[in-house]
Amino acid sequence: MDRVTKLAGQRAVVIFSMSSCCMCHTVMRLFRELGVNPTVVELDEDPRGKEMEKALARLLGRNPAVPAVFIGGRLVGSTDKVMSLHLSGNLIPLLRNAGALWV
Repeated sequence: MDRVTKLAGQRAVVIFSMSSCCMCHTVMRLFRELGVNPTVVELDEDPRGKEMEKALARLLGRNPAVPAVFIGGRLVGSTDKVMSLHLSGNLIPLLRNAGALWV
């Protein structure tokens, strides 16, 4: 859990992902199209990935635990929460407040 918290707080937007997860790719693409350059932690490519995946599953209360999106060091959630924020117009202000967007 400490590793997840530490990584999540290092950048404005951090996405915990699996390289083969299509929903992870969808969320990353959304952020990139908005002009955000998220830090992506590929759990299946990290030696401590399984440990972080278990911690994220506990945080999210669901499995699979990816994608897990953190903005400004705070857990936003998975794809459904990110898309809901985007469609309601609340994602851009959240990204601005975290310093991920300047426009």
